[in-house]
Amino acid sequence: MRTLLALGAVLLSSLAAPPPPVPLPGRMADTGGGSQLITAEAPDTGATTGTLTWWDRRGGRWVAAGSAPARFGARGLVEGASRRQGTNTTPTGLHRLPYAFGVRARPAGTRFPYARVTGRSWWCQDNASRAYNRWVEGLPRDCRATEAEHLVAYDTQYAYALVIGFNYDRPVRGRGAGIFLHVNGRGATAGCVSVPAGAMRAVLAWADPARRPHIAVGTRGGPTAITRY
Repeated sequence: MRTLLALGAVLLSSLAAPPPPVPLPGRMADTGGGSQLITAEAPDTGATTGTLTWWDRRGGRWVAAGSAPARFGARGLVEGASRRQGTNTTPTGLHRLPYAFGVRARPAGTRFPYARVTGRSWWCQDNASRAYNRWVEGLPRDCRATEAEHLVAYDTQYAYALVIGFNYDRPVRGRGAGIFLHVNGRGATAGCVSVPAGAMRAVLAWADPARRPHIAVGTRGGPTAITRY
């Protein structure tokens, strides 16, 4: 009898236990269709810090492969579709990751295409240029140096980086250019997402382009909630 009572108590306890929480990607509207995902989540749009997590989909469930503290734009986050260039805001949304680059050599294990920064490497942000929101080797005549980033000058931040495909495939002039996942600088970013150098190397060693990883950037709730993307 005691054995039956004990079994009954265990059964009732298991029935009463709440189900395990659904991982963040499992609550999102879209994860990009691949089996890897990076999430960059901030508490709210005014935040300059949050959490970066990289996920694998295994057996039909998302599992965290790693996480790190993240930094966002100095003026917080804003809906990507309404962002304006030069506002120091990080655009929210779900984006693909075209390729990686860095001032330093390709980290061990990196499978993404990796462009090594040279003294001639620039990222054009000039709205009047045909090279708007593109890497160029040698600054084109129609891209002013004052409206471009000389990548080698950011040897700390761009030691290792992943291009975030915001406003990349069909660039809208004035929406913003040069949004990356990169290594931390001294503080908040000008609109990128940044993490410690060790985390950036870990992400590059983990990311597999064959598994179509995307990055989702958003907040914990509200109109820019990461679960909307």
